[in-house]
Amino acid sequence: MEPPRDKWNFVLLIFVIHGIGTLMPWNMFITAKSYFVDFKLGSETNSTSPYASNFLQYHNFAAQIPNVVFNWLNIFVNLGGDLTKRIVFSILLELALFILTVILAMVDSSDWPGIFFWTTMITVVLLNMAGGIYQNTIYGMVATHPFKYTGAVVLGSNICGLFVSILSIASNSIFSSKRTAAIYYFITAMVVLLACFDTFFALPLNKFYRYNQISRKSDKETNYNKVTTVPYWTIFKQASLQLYNVFFTFFITLSIFPSVHSDIKVSSNAFFIQKADLFTSVTCFLTFNLFAMLGSLTTSWIQWPSPKYLAVPVTLRIVFIPLFLYCNYHPLNVTRTLPILITNDWVYWIIAAVMSWSSGYLSSLAMMYAPQSVEPKYQVKAGMFAAAMLITGIFAGIVFSFLNPSFVGY
Repeated sequence: MEPPRDKWNFVLLIFVIHGIGTLMPWNMFITAKSYFVDFKLGSETNSTSPYASNFLQYHNFAAQIPNVVFNWLNIFVNLGGDLTKRIVFSILLELALFILTVILAMVDSSDWPGIFFWTTMITVVLLNMAGGIYQNTIYGMVATHPFKYTGAVVLGSNICGLFVSILSIASNSIFSSKRTAAIYYFITAMVVLLACFDTFFALPLNKFYRYNQISRKSDKETNYNKVTTVPYWTIFKQASLQLYNVFFTFFITLSIFPSVHSDIKVSSNAFFIQKADLFTSVTCFLTFNLFAMLGSLTTSWIQWPSPKYLAVPVTLRIVFIPLFLYCNYHPLNVTRTLPILITNDWVYWIIAAVMSWSSGYLSSLAMMYAPQSVEPKYQVKAGMFAAAMLITGIFAGIVFSFLNPSFVGY
């Protein structure tokens, strides 16, 4: 019989929604930097607070370390039962933690900034523990579907950044109070997670999903019940080229964005954006999120190069690190020794758009190719390995980004 079709792309859209949900906690907290640093911990409430200046550094480590650890653990250890239970428990925990975050936004914490800070850090750790399991499991589940469905999850992840950026601008524009803006901002994250929760239970009702997720993996479930029979090293070796592609794409991207990218200043008085905050918002955050999303979307029509040669453009992206460092990065620092060679703001913006688009496009291809590089019965595990390498690449890029100032003599 002919396999069932995904009518109206119902399953594809649900996986896009889950792609948004997997990165929602990370993007919500990063984009709300002003709320945490300026309003809750900064000059508006407590000018002597020692927590504001180091908030993002603490957040990055509190988020990425548990994310990396639990992504890898989820491959080898049965964390929370079968794949369905892992996703359900992860989303429920994230919802509970966002409720706590909304409550903290409602109360005046100016008299106890330390308690607020460490409560927020614990929340970030728990959110990313749950997020690591959720993300890893989703990529494992989607691996049994045609590879464009893996691309749909990556597309959703990139849409998430754009959505959260627009949401942050809108909430701060609509509400005059930062507290009210933050409350509705975080409530929106809860609405998205509830949508993920509801649509997840709609999937088994779809014939196309059942065919790919149940019928095609009936033999695999037998193997998963016997964890010792899963040849992890063999799966890793067979998928190693694509796992490298996933890792290195995100390593290069996070080495540049947002650390270097957001510190590049306008060079010319003739450029149409002169206000510093707007220049960074448009040429950095909005550009990255928009073009990364478009890059992911491009894989719906074009899948080039082939899996064998994808490593070539992935490796060549290393050129973006010196390109960005030669832009107007930390221009006013007197100790900068590396010359500023790219002084045209349009050239910088084009470089930023190409870097962002290539990040979305190549990461989507690598994530799509990874499950196809192993035997069908091991595709779920290959998808999980790819998700773990994605997070590892992000973490390694963030760590490497701390070296960038020293490269320019800062």
